[in-house]
Amino acid sequence: MSRKAIINTVLAVAMVAIFVVSFAIGGAARVNTENPDGRFGGTDDKATTAIQEIDPNYQPWFSHFLEPASGEVESGLFAMQAAIGGAVLGFAIGGYWGRRKGEKATSAGAPPAPSDVVPDPGA
Repeated sequence: MSRKAIINTVLAVAMVAIFVVSFAIGGAARVNTENPDGRFGGTDDKATTAIQEIDPNYQPWFSHFLEPASGEVESGLFAMQAAIGGAVLGFAIGGYWGRRKGEKATSAGAPPAPSDVVPDPGA
């Protein structure tokens, strides 16, 4: 096994260990006996509670134009939004990486890639 493969394996194991430990610690610290599903609440719920405590007569400026049917649908839409954002980010990083790799190849005097060669129309 090469040194690079060993380093990658150690990093992958460390990453999995960090996730497992963080979920175990976070899950144990947020157990609420009054509302067991409360640990899955987001900042919107906490902000609404804080606003109602400060000013019970507060009226929101606007209302939602699309209210998901359930929490599962809302979570699915959020996951889809994250996936689309990740895909766009990955595409952009891949494009910049490819451009940089192409610039290094041309500055080193390497011959152009087969896809860069324009065929002769007379041949």
